[in-house]
Amino acid sequence: MKKLGSEIRAVSFDCYGTLIDWQAGIEAAVAPLRAGMPSIPEGPSLFERFAALEREAEKPPYTPYKDVLREFAAGLLGVSGPCDLLDALWRSLGEWPAFPDTPGSLRRLRSRFGTLAVLSNVDDDLFAASHARLGAPTASDSTPLRLDVVVTAQQVRCYKPAEANFQALLDALRMPPHQVLHVAESRYHDIEPASRLGFRTAWVQRQRDASASGPGTIASVEPDLHVQSLAELCDALGC
Repeated sequence: MKKLGSEIRAVSFDCYGTLIDWQAGIEAAVAPLRAGMPSIPEGPSLFERFAALEREAEKPPYTPYKDVLREFAAGLLGVSGPCDLLDALWRSLGEWPAFPDTPGSLRRLRSRFGTLAVLSNVDDDLFAASHARLGAPTASDSTPLRLDVVVTAQQVRCYKPAEANFQALLDALRMPPHQVLHVAESRYHDIEPASRLGFRTAWVQRQRDASASGPGTIASVEPDLHVQSLAELCDALGC
């Protein structure tokens, strides 16, 4: 584990997979459909299918994330054209739960570093539906926490791992990359491009099977920190 210097001024996060449990959210949205469609995969097979279809749908030209989720639903269910079933997944996104350690860990990190940001492959309104879950009141702090900077794929009009998304984050923070610790579960979407651009990085390996969030692309790129949870990250940083 590399030691992070005192130059860190802000902590940025991927959202879905790092702060929000996307696997639990998708499973809950898909579960009611299984009675009529028993061929829908479960567990790791479902999430691997999602990762593959999502990555294909996020290729240029840019399309809103609602359409990305519609394409996943169409591929999963084998249907096409306007259909309420294709909208069910993106409409459920605001109900996807935060990981249990997210609200408390964000407070711990803010107390140490001050500025918190999110860089997410999502539409503005979809993230807005999740924002309150990230900073929900805790037993020790009843004040809702709001993030300082939010940069979405909709704003940049492309998806991570494109470097333009990370540059937009730096522009919004008005900081050089070495002053930002970027925290994410996906090596493919976040850790590798952020590291190439000079961010300090922390890989939160929420899923023991890393293939669900995409294979790494550059084996030599290693995060500054490798932890299993945000709570462990806070402990490692002395928050």
